[in-house]
Amino acid sequence: MSAEVVALVVLVLVFLIATVRSINMGALALVAAFVVGTAVFGVKVSDVLGGFPANLFVILVGVTYLFALARNNGTVDWIVHRAVVAVRGRVALMPWVMFVVCAAITAIGAASPAAVAIVAPVAMGFAARYRINPVMMGLMVVQGATGGSFSPIGIFGAITNGVVDKSHLPGNPAVLFFSAMGACALISLVGFLTLGGTKLLQRDRETPKEQVATLARTGAATGSAGDPAGNSTGDPEPADDALPRLDAQRSLTLIGLLVLAVGALVFDLDIGFLALAVAVALTLIFPSAARGTVDKISWGTVLLVGGIVTYVSLLEDQGTVKWLGDGVAHVGAPLVAAFLICLIGAVVSAFASTTGILGALIPLAVPFLQTGQVGAVGLVTALAISSSVVDCSPFSTNGALVVANADVSERDSVFKRLMTWGMTIMVVAPVLCWVILVVPGSLS
Repeated sequence: MSAEVVALVVLVLVFLIATVRSINMGALALVAAFVVGTAVFGVKVSDVLGGFPANLFVILVGVTYLFALARNNGTVDWIVHRAVVAVRGRVALMPWVMFVVCAAITAIGAASPAAVAIVAPVAMGFAARYRINPVMMGLMVVQGATGGSFSPIGIFGAITNGVVDKSHLPGNPAVLFFSAMGACALISLVGFLTLGGTKLLQRDRETPKEQVATLARTGAATGSAGDPAGNSTGDPEPADDALPRLDAQRSLTLIGLLVLAVGALVFDLDIGFLALAVAVALTLIFPSAARGTVDKISWGTVLLVGGIVTYVSLLEDQGTVKWLGDGVAHVGAPLVAAFLICLIGAVVSAFASTTGILGALIPLAVPFLQTGQVGAVGLVTALAISSSVVDCSPFSTNGALVVANADVSERDSVFKRLMTWGMTIMVVAPVLCWVILVVPGSLS
């Protein structure tokens, strides 16, 4: 049995053991990376640790630390209330607002993780406050960011179009963008309908007009405390002075969040270190509000994602992914090879960098495309979509940010359900993209 096969079998065992037994998958993956790296591939421990995602570690710690502070001092509550006012009390619209906001941010050139890091904490806080399925909310945030990234000036779009040009292949940036956005919108729609969106619409329709008016005016539901749906219980409408107000602490926190957004999206500063800097500054100014915030950092998610990414990085560094690609290159049927390339892109990207996969796998498809038996635009678009829509996986940066910002009581559930969605999309997306985008091009 070759080293590549052993490494892949161990990866499968990591998932099986962590699913059956109550053990953090990341801890198990780190041990597996050490054993496989040193015993199977014969590399040094330092080389194994070289694959640890330090940048992702800083992002997860910095963002969850900052927004733990924002939750503690009531800033997130204020933002959520203002968001309800913005949608005029129709809570069911909010997941789509988050989708559009993320898509717009990434479409103008922002990195997808940066957009999700800024929007996801507010979106997940809104979901917790108004009893929206957190998996649905997180899914729509990630898919919005993914779809927008394929605009001609978006990061995924620029990378894909650049590789196509460099490989002297025919390309169509408009087809790429609208196909990717359509795929992300379709996944979001399916998620919305299957994860409680219809109930949200019904809840909005059944909410009395006077309660909708209260939501639209104040962002606060009538009814009893803890009843964000606004179901009437005979309790009086909340007084305006009971609503979150902007004090000095919340105002400075908002300024800090604005600095984070501008720094990451406009000046391309590292969002992890920038979030940590803002959090540390707020802690120095308001030390009393910072008590317990370090404990609220999602350390379990950090360990989980860090371990899995370290193991997958080991496989990439040791050529296992290239080995899979070379195996595909020897497949005689171009259509079958095209499907396998899309599938490999989806599987690897669910655990690794989408940006890296886009740059690595499109050149792998060049030999098939040069035969003329498979349409270049269709295959490139199918590969791009298959490799990106899986970013909702909790092992990717975007999915990990959603899990890390979920309510503590729901974090395990959100992780498991996002993993189910990610694995399902990992299989379904390549099949549909192949049928819709690749097969017609080979028949024309």
